[in-house]
Amino acid sequence: MDTEAKPSERDRSSAPATGSEEGSRFSRIPDRLTASLSWRRTAALGAACAVFVLLLSAFVVQPFLIPSGSMESTLRVGDRVLVNKLAYRFGSVPQRGDVVVFDGTGSFVQEAPRVNPVTGLLHGAAASLGLVRPAETDYVKRVVGVGGDRVVCCDRRGRIEVNGRPVDEDYLYPGDVPSRVRFDIVVPDGTLWMMGDHRSNSRDSRDHLGEPGGGMVPVDRVIGRVDWIGWPLRRLGPLPDSAAFAGVRAPGRAHG
Repeated sequence: MDTEAKPSERDRSSAPATGSEEGSRFSRIPDRLTASLSWRRTAALGAACAVFVLLLSAFVVQPFLIPSGSMESTLRVGDRVLVNKLAYRFGSVPQRGDVVVFDGTGSFVQEAPRVNPVTGLLHGAAASLGLVRPAETDYVKRVVGVGGDRVVCCDRRGRIEVNGRPVDEDYLYPGDVPSRVRFDIVVPDGTLWMMGDHRSNSRDSRDHLGEPGGGMVPVDRVIGRVDWIGWPLRRLGPLPDSAAFAGVRAPGRAHG
């Protein structure tokens, strides 16, 4: 009896556990579904975040990479600044002394350069996040004259005058003079006279006096006001205030 029972027991113990394998196989299916749903949630969350950031950049605040030294020492090459796109959306207009980003098409650049549509789209998206250099038609300068202002270079001490009042520009690059180019202009209504803080290293309104538009930038071409430096961290903070234009009076109707 013992010799017959042992093979039976061995047979039972060595028989394939069909039900157990099927249970294991079916138990792996929910795991795969869970992993798939997890990846979908992650992808959807990433897409939603990207859309949110792009919308924020398009309508509220946009990072902007400083590509040149024309605004030194206020802004340095490689700085990432935050451009406030709501600054002039609700009736406000650019003021003297504001540092702004603007589209120079038609003023600083007569025609926008042709680019591949796909390349342009990708570059525009990256530029809107401050990851690459901005478009060739985008500039950052300081507002020196607004509509109606008479801006003159220079008085006997070499200072720029706005509406007859000399301006002590405390933001100029150390060692720079306000301008080596002499001019006497009246800013048309609805436009701005722009200059860089590093005057000897800035192509600005002065360089376009003889071109269509006379170097004046239409107000509606302003993208936004530079309010903060966001990167590098050692320079994190708001742009320094300046009282350079505090004593400048409102433009008169006539200019002598």
